[in-house]
Amino acid sequence: MNTLTLRYAHTVPAILANAGENAATKFLEFFAARIRNLNTRAAYARACSQFLAWCEQHVADLRLITPMHVAAYIEQHPGSPQTIKQHLAAIRMLFDYLVISQIVPTNPAAPVKGPTHVVKRGKTPILSVEDARKLLDSIPTDSLQGLRDRALISVMLFSFARVSAVLGMRVADFYENGRRRWFRLLEKGGKHHEVPVHHKAQDYVTEYLEKAGFQPNAPLFQTFRKKKPTVRTMSRSEAYRMIRRRAIEAGIFAPVCCHSFRATGITIYLESKGTWRPPRRLPRTTKLYDRTENQLTLDEIEKISV
Repeated sequence: MNTLTLRYAHTVPAILANAGENAATKFLEFFAARIRNLNTRAAYARACSQFLAWCEQHVADLRLITPMHVAAYIEQHPGSPQTIKQHLAAIRMLFDYLVISQIVPTNPAAPVKGPTHVVKRGKTPILSVEDARKLLDSIPTDSLQGLRDRALISVMLFSFARVSAVLGMRVADFYENGRRRWFRLLEKGGKHHEVPVHHKAQDYVTEYLEKAGFQPNAPLFQTFRKKKPTVRTMSRSEAYRMIRRRAIEAGIFAPVCCHSFRATGITIYLESKGTWRPPRRLPRTTKLYDRTENQLTLDEIEKISV
C-alpha cells in the first residue's frame, strides 16, 4: 500500500472499515490520488478522520450519514471559522469521491453551508525594518548552522516566498543567470517561479554554501546533527522553532513565525513606493500581507493629545 497514504490518512475509521474492503480502499485512495500537496493531504486526512469518528457515535452505517449529521458536526465544531471551512471542504471532497466510486449514493456535505468568514487584512506578525535588520545581524556566523539560519531568513524576507517553497529548494535552485543570481522556487499548485536575488540574500546564501560545500542536488537548507548537516531537508516546524529561538536571542519578543518574513518583505516593498503588481517574474502575493495602512492609522491616532 502507498506509504504516503498511510502516513497522512493514518488508520481507516471504523465506520468505513465496516462498509467493506472497497470503501476502506477508496478512502485511502482519495488521499493518495486526488490530493497532491502533502500539507493539504495531512490536513484533509485529519479533518475527515475526525468527522467520521464523530459519525460513529451517531450513525451505524456510512450510507446513513445525511446533511443533518454534517450540519450538526459543523455546529458543534470548536475550531475557528477558517478551520471549520477547511474541514467542510475536506468532507465534501471525500464524499464526492465516494459517490463517484459508488460507495455512497449521495454527498451529504454538498448542501451544507459553512460559516461566513471574510478577511481583509491578515494577522501575521510583521517586523519593522530595524527589527528585521537587528535579527539578521544578531545571528552568529562562526558556525555553519548560524550561516544557514541567516541565509534561510534572508531568502524568505527578500523573495516573498512561502516557507514550504524555500525549504524545498536544492542548491542548484540558487543559480546564475547572466550577471546576477536567481532563486528557482516551486510554489503552491506546482507553479515554478524564478526570482532575482536581492544582494544581501545573495551574500548570505553564497557565504553559507561556500562553507557548506554541498552538491548541486543536495537540499539547500538541511537539518543538523552534532553541528553537522544531515542531508535531510528542514521541516516547517523545525524552521519555525529556529526562528522563534533566533528572535528571542535578538531581543524580539513579538510572536514572529515563518510567514512573518514574507509579510515583512512585502510591506517594506510597498512602503518603498513599490507598486502592488510586482514585476512579471515575481510571484503573485496576497493582499492580506499589505500592512502599509497600519502605520498611517497609528500616526493619526497619536494626534489625539489628552
